[in-house]
Amino acid sequence: MGALGAAMCDIVIYEEDYQTCALLKEWLGEAGYNVRIGNRCEPQGDAHGDLVIVSVCSPKQAGSRCTRDIRSAHAGTPMIAISGQFRPGLAATGPTAQFLQVRQVIAKPLARKELLESVRGILDQ
Repeated sequence: MGALGAAMCDIVIYEEDYQTCALLKEWLGEAGYNVRIGNRCEPQGDAHGDLVIVSVCSPKQAGSRCTRDIRSAHAGTPMIAISGQFRPGLAATGPTAQFLQVRQVIAKPLARKELLESVRGILDQ
């Protein structure tokens, strides 16, 4: 996707860690995406996005609970889950992604190239 295509795409980020949130906003903004920060406690369905990135604290216990309200607010919008609890090399679209009902999972610490490839891959579909 070129810069023109990226500029038309809106990404909503749900991340509580300020530094990670700022980094995501910087990387995605530099790649030409419009980025908004969502409020985890009050996800807004009217805050349209072409993609949602959500940080999950404990995927096995609270992951699906953490994403349920966000998923409802963004029904039909593809999601990427990020977490420090995901092990490096975890299958991006495997059982964990299916359990969380997201398109992909990415382990923290995040790598810029991996994140942007995932975002482009989903938005190009």
